[in-house]
Amino acid sequence: MSRFMPVKGVGHITVQDAKAKLKDKNIQFIDVCTPVEYKANHRKPFKNIPLAQLANQTKKLDKSKEVVIICQTGMRSMRAAKILKRQDFEKVTIVKGGMSTWV
Repeated sequence: MSRFMPVKGVGHITVQDAKAKLKDKNIQFIDVCTPVEYKANHRKPFKNIPLAQLANQTKKLDKSKEVVIICQTGMRSMRAAKILKRQDFEKVTIVKGGMSTWV
């Protein structure tokens, strides 16, 4: 049940808010979908780091910069946010509804 609970210190934004941030070079955009899902439906500048690999790939990310996370529906994003917060990332934001709400 705890995996469905909100993560303390994690922000939530709409797809429209995410689109407004896309050109910001100080934000790291991460898509935690599987490689197959990512290939079928991704948006630039989101970089694919599948959820299963995220804990081992965080060294590639800057802890002081905001991380915006997206997945297909938002469920994996929540789990990804927990992983990042446990590893002391300061600003973590989830795109509500994920790629399924991207129009």
